[in-house]
Amino acid sequence: MSTSSTPGWVWGLLVAAVVGVSSAGALFQHVDAVPPLLRASWRLQLTAIVLLPFFLYQLSTITPEVATRFRTRQTWVLLSASGIALAAHFGAWVASLDQTTLTHSLLFVTAHPLVIVIGMAMLASSVGAVRSPRRNEAIGALICFIGAAITLLDTGSQQGDQTVTVLGDLLAFGGAVFVVGYIVVGRILRTWLPIFLYAYPVTLIAALLLLPLSYALEPTFAEFGVLGWTDAEFFVWFLLLALVAGLLGHTGLNTCLRYISPLVVSVSVTLEPVLGSIIGWLFFDSGVPGRWTWLGGMVLMAGLLTVVVAGEQASQEANNQNEPA
Repeated sequence: MSTSSTPGWVWGLLVAAVVGVSSAGALFQHVDAVPPLLRASWRLQLTAIVLLPFFLYQLSTITPEVATRFRTRQTWVLLSASGIALAAHFGAWVASLDQTTLTHSLLFVTAHPLVIVIGMAMLASSVGAVRSPRRNEAIGALICFIGAAITLLDTGSQQGDQTVTVLGDLLAFGGAVFVVGYIVVGRILRTWLPIFLYAYPVTLIAALLLLPLSYALEPTFAEFGVLGWTDAEFFVWFLLLALVAGLLGHTGLNTCLRYISPLVVSVSVTLEPVLGSIIGWLFFDSGVPGRWTWLGGMVLMAGLLTVVVAGEQASQEANNQNEPA
């Protein structure tokens, strides 16, 4: 795909989408009076409402073949699995924002390329469809581990109103682990399923799953309620999460993938910890990261970039080999 032929508006959308995605952490942390699982459900509920018209439109325009395949048990098993993974991702990540600093949470939750490399290393010998990590992917993973270890030297230090904790960082990394399930299922279904026919059911399933978990685990659930986001105190913030971080961010990135190399989009998304920290500092007084977070974060991001570039190169080589001569 030639970047020279890419329409100018796509580059503008890419910038806006990356900023949109990066804003989510600061927005979630701003409404921390709401318990995290319920906060995550509210965000997904509103996002599902925003996605519903697009879902209905695509549902009415798909071919009979796609419609038939969409209704199969196999498709809905995969959609349900993706919804479970998305619920776990948001639940763990939003909980991490209450337990560690914004920058640490963003650094660890965006480490899913590292999770993918670890998964490949563990599964390559037993699952034929999974390849072993390339040399540069392994080197990038090692750099990631070094960077993560350096950031943990800031454990106990305060940044804004939050304190760096190992528990919070582990929760954020758990969010990265779970989002891989969402990504993997998405890659399977998106080969034939339009974006909103995938995104809407998965988002709704995740939103609904988080409600009983919040009821069972969060004592203040009744104080806020299932639809507490409709309260004027919270509505604007969760609408921003749904429209800016959800629709503009995630849907915008998916749109950009039609016109721009996946490598460019993936590399752009690795800027989320930097942009998210800047947004938090400028608008929500989240504080300036400590020196070990600065140093370790740069090393961690360098490792993630190494993994992303190596992974995209490997995918491109595989695609070239599969093309007919």
